[in-house]
Amino acid sequence: MMEKREEPFMNNLLQVLLSSFTQQSAVDATSKKTGVKGVSVLTILSYALPLIIKFMTKNASSQSGAQSLLGALTQHTNRSAMPEQIASADVNDGAAIMRHIFGASEENAVNEIAAKANVPAADVSNVLASIAPTLLSSISAAATAGSQAQANQKKGVDLSDGLDVSDLAAIFQSTQSSGGIGGLLGTLLGGKPQQSASAADDGTALLSSLLSLMK
Repeated sequence: MMEKREEPFMNNLLQVLLSSFTQQSAVDATSKKTGVKGVSVLTILSYALPLIIKFMTKNASSQSGAQSLLGALTQHTNRSAMPEQIASADVNDGAAIMRHIFGASEENAVNEIAAKANVPAADVSNVLASIAPTLLSSISAAATAGSQAQANQKKGVDLSDGLDVSDLAAIFQSTQSSGGIGGLLGTLLGGKPQQSASAADDGTALLSSLLSLMK
């Protein structure tokens, strides 16, 4: 577990994502699939994941965007080990996911990551296309954790022993009335919650099972 740190939840969330996707087996799988060196994969993801979450948050800030995200999540429900998911990922699907997330800013986003990571833009595109389906599957796994989230709601958030599933569940439950997925991601990223028109769009357990993929 991580040491107690007084940081926004954004950093905790990104740490979970980075810990998942930069474990050696996942990096090796990505490197093998793309031909990009492992050290470059690590660098690319360290810059790319925060940007991806930022764009997903922006996209989910409206009801239509949240519904679109939910639709994408329901189509990505692979529960196999992360290295296996990456190895078998459909890169065409992954490329389409990245186009949807970044929209018209895709080229600029890829070039920004490439410049920071000091790698060719083509390597960035290849890595992101390879991990994108797994990223959505990781997030959608939380859809099955609703009952666990409800059970943990009363426990509150205690980061004294680091971030764990119960902490995440409590965070998600606390945002249930604050605007669904848009509000949830906005809260995690340190922004103001966005109001949605329907509680049916609520993704209260979003991301709560990411930690299980790190085992």
